[in-house]
Amino acid sequence: MQGLLLVNLGSPASPETKDVKSYLKEFLSDQNVVEMPKIIWQPILNGIILPLRSWRSATFYKHSWTQSGSPLIAYTQIITDQVQELLPDWKVEMAMTYGQPDIVETLHAMKKSGCDNIILLPLFPQFTKSSTQSIIDQAESANVDLTIVKNFYHEKVYQQILADKIQQAWDADTYDELFFSYHSIPTAMVKHGDPYQTECEETTEAVSKLLDIPDDQIKTVYQSKFGPMPWLKPYLRNALMQAAQLGKRNILIVTPSFVADCLETLEEDYVQNYQVFKSSGGDKFQLVPPMNGDARFSQFIADLATRNEAQHD
Repeated sequence: MQGLLLVNLGSPASPETKDVKSYLKEFLSDQNVVEMPKIIWQPILNGIILPLRSWRSATFYKHSWTQSGSPLIAYTQIITDQVQELLPDWKVEMAMTYGQPDIVETLHAMKKSGCDNIILLPLFPQFTKSSTQSIIDQAESANVDLTIVKNFYHEKVYQQILADKIQQAWDADTYDELFFSYHSIPTAMVKHGDPYQTECEETTEAVSKLLDIPDDQIKTVYQSKFGPMPWLKPYLRNALMQAAQLGKRNILIVTPSFVADCLETLEEDYVQNYQVFKSSGGDKFQLVPPMNGDARFSQFIADLATRNEAQHD
């Protein structure tokens, strides 16, 4: 039987502080995420960051939590279910880099149920060490036969789906600018050869060519910076303040590094960045929804998996 494992970042088991603390500890202990030597980083993490950040993050998770639980988990489950329907002869499962379902446990269960090859498909369009490589490292430690899809930002069908979603949102109202906002990473990672920045810029460039929006109204920015080190710029928050000050008070934002709504889109953007923009004199602030349960995206994922199965054969 052919297997397909879709992997997203993950979420705390609940929005309670103890579960958020446990999740953040696992996430921020990953050396692909924080490259600082453990002997220096762990005392900072356990002594300062977790005590200060856990309860604050828990309040953010409580804002975005739904009856189905974490939006990220719920939407990833919808994508998984849709792809399973499209590939009835396959076994399609989901796992998370941090928290549950666990990557290694899920791969072992898939192998036990008869999957002789498993396609590993991280739900991150652009590759970066701090997200995709962590998935690959965990998956390879399971010692099962894998076919790995490292990225899919360059796929024409994906670019067209993204462009259609943007154009629909742009045409529905009047905007001064469109921001492509990607999750930022430390600039040191890029200097060490991480291709992420290039892949983000190539995403913006390729999708922009499919849009009926002037180039001078399109901007690439980065969000979700963490810690004191320099990360990829320009930062979304600063760009929003600057736009409002320049009289560009109506902004549409698309977040192509997220395929499902999560804390970064629902809380960081729709609450915190919205408030920054409004207090700077901004007026209209809207996000293009991520792929979430878009049937075309699930079809694209199913087709991408099928193509990779053929290459493996």
